[in-house]
Amino acid sequence: MILEAARLSASNLFAAETRSVFWKVLGLTVLALIGLWLALRGVFMAFLFPWLASFFPDLPDWAGWLGFVFAIMAGIGLALGLALLLSPVTALIAGLFLDDVAEVVEKRDYAEDVPGTPMPLGPAILSSVKFLGVVIAGNIVALFLLFIPGINLVAFFLVNGYLLGREFFEFAAMRFRSPDEARLFRQKHASTVFMAGLVIAVFLAIPIVNLLTPLFAAGMMVHLHKLLSRRELGVRV
Repeated sequence: MILEAARLSASNLFAAETRSVFWKVLGLTVLALIGLWLALRGVFMAFLFPWLASFFPDLPDWAGWLGFVFAIMAGIGLALGLALLLSPVTALIAGLFLDDVAEVVEKRDYAEDVPGTPMPLGPAILSSVKFLGVVIAGNIVALFLLFIPGINLVAFFLVNGYLLGREFFEFAAMRFRSPDEARLFRQKHASTVFMAGLVIAVFLAIPIVNLLTPLFAAGMMVHLHKLLSRRELGVRV
């Protein structure tokens, strides 16, 4: 079931009906990451770099190039550090566009079913911001665990698998259920949702491809919710 949901979601990534959502999600994700990189670099150059330079006041003029090289290295380091922020960024953007993705999936693959109800913009934004804080907190924990050999990668997949699986599934479920019912339904199928979240975490770990995480994860969880709901109703899937 999980692999089937992943396969269906992947097949929808470049479908004609998905292209407008694809470009919106991809464009906003890239812009958000670039904005974060520029902001972090600005903070570093304005505050941290002068502070570090103050420890070496007696360097000769010819050594100024060291500062230039160090600034470039710091910029690259900040760019790599954005990998830790990719999960929160994709979660925030997905919260805004999940209904667009869900509508495409439902019309394309479940045309005979009653369509879901989109979440109002206000609650969608509040829910996305709330989840952003949860994911950041989870990744801070994962960051500390990175320093413990043997469990660093495991921590990344477990934390992101749980958080992304939980929130994307509940977003999909709330198109057809109340928030409380969606949460209870997710808890009832917690192991399946968690395993699906691990698939999303693997997708998230693939460079470049991971920019499509919101689109893939939203579509996958819409399919998974549909498949689980049909199974409970005794419909063959």
